[in-house]
Amino acid sequence: MSAARFTFSQSPLDGAALRERLTDVRCGGFCAFEGWVRDHNEGRAVRRLEYEAFEALAVTEGERIIAEACERFGVTRALCVHRVGDLDLGEMAVWVGVSAGHRDEAFKAARYIIDEVKHRVPIWKKEHYVDGDSGWVNCERCAVHAHDHSHDHDHDHDHHHAQAQSPATVSPSVDYSRQRALAQVGEPGQAKLRASRVAVIGAGGLGVPVMQYLAGAGIGHLTVIDGDALQASNLHRQTWYALSECGQPKAQLAEARIRALNPEVSIKSHLERLSAQNIDTLLVEHDVLIDCSDNFRCKFLLNDWAQTHGVPLVTASVHQFEGQLQVIDPRRRSSCLRCQWPRATEDGVVGTCAEAGVLGPTPGVLGSLQALEALKLILDMPGSLGDEVLLVDLLHLGTQRLRSRRRSGCQDRCALSMEGLEAAKEAAQATSAMTDNAADLELFFDDLRIAEQQGLQLIDIRDHKEIGQAPLPLASIPHRPMLELLSGDNLPQAGRYLLICSRGQRSLTAARRLRERGLEAYSLKGGAVRWQS
Repeated sequence: MSAARFTFSQSPLDGAALRERLTDVRCGGFCAFEGWVRDHNEGRAVRRLEYEAFEALAVTEGERIIAEACERFGVTRALCVHRVGDLDLGEMAVWVGVSAGHRDEAFKAARYIIDEVKHRVPIWKKEHYVDGDSGWVNCERCAVHAHDHSHDHDHDHDHHHAQAQSPATVSPSVDYSRQRALAQVGEPGQAKLRASRVAVIGAGGLGVPVMQYLAGAGIGHLTVIDGDALQASNLHRQTWYALSECGQPKAQLAEARIRALNPEVSIKSHLERLSAQNIDTLLVEHDVLIDCSDNFRCKFLLNDWAQTHGVPLVTASVHQFEGQLQVIDPRRRSSCLRCQWPRATEDGVVGTCAEAGVLGPTPGVLGSLQALEALKLILDMPGSLGDEVLLVDLLHLGTQRLRSRRRSGCQDRCALSMEGLEAAKEAAQATSAMTDNAADLELFFDDLRIAEQQGLQLIDIRDHKEIGQAPLPLASIPHRPMLELLSGDNLPQAGRYLLICSRGQRSLTAARRLRERGLEAYSLKGGAVRWQS
């Protein structure tokens, strides 16, 4: 078990004593970093230095950083101690030590820890000059790139040497001054943002504006989860990506964009879909979850997990020109998705963006609202959505708030018990099993008359607009909208049916539902779009 400690000290640091705490016969490499107080800064004579920290947040985030370093570089032991209070010239301000099997891991882990501490842990310092003081300023890491050894203003007491750079060659630093100027943010709020961990599930139309604004705001750690690859049809609404990147994983592309936008953000991407099997591993130790998924299975799984673990969830969905937004906060016993729909909505019942269409700015607006609500949660700002759902009509520029009361079945902090989460896992497994058996329910014919000759009755479940856009050649195909078809027992039990929708997703869902009634139903694979192509 790795020993990972992050502490503050009011007393002078003893490097030799700290090193003894990391001695381990399993280790062949040891690396220590020491940051000292020097007598000058940017041409001004320094008399002493003063440090303060928001220790409640700082210790938690510092422990996270050391745990990350141990896992990432495979080191055995690591320790970081940072001074607070008044420091004289020559005193040690920070000490980082790492013991590892080999020197390379120790070097890399020590550099990672000091860099992350300097930009993620809420620590402030005041330079006391001969002619005045600097006022309280944030401590931020000295360099964006591992090979940059220049002295930043906010990290100028690390004991290393560099040639001075001219202003034209100094890389620009991240500047949060515009949002720190807000009374609701300030330095304490920026420290909260830096110490927060947010998971974004989905890197598409909703996820792109969410990630942009959270990274720009200075969220300390972002986790991005998405198993899809970029397609050309995504680009009109997922404008962070490029046409030349089609075919590449969205999560990987998003990670690169975040690093370019704000190198101070710690980012971890997962190129997989969220499921009941991996959710505990991927979402543990996050402060806010943001649902940017495009399917009901994922939305209800997130809802159940968030309620069970007491983690706030900001969820949104879009349809053509409309969207809805909800903040689910178990900490204040708010209502959740199951308060409105006790039984999860099945995927395929409502048309996706591919089927129903969507105008690009629609998910952009809803994703921006999600980012705003997430920042309000982290900063404890007033005005967050309560027990209500916000409906947004972007075609007519209207909004409406619908009251959503908490159901009596929601007890304590959770809308669902741990049994509810297990039920969600079982549902996900059942969905996976059905997906595996989809081939048994899907049929394709180059000529639909052959399907009729084989005794299949064709049923078109599209709406009138879809039929007008992509008519089928057989005038004898009856039209029955999906909801009408599923609303009652209106098909003869002895028949054999082939259901047709635009792309084969809704028809597959409908076929499964009819199978549950004992009917022999199939779905035209790929739908009318594939058949016409």
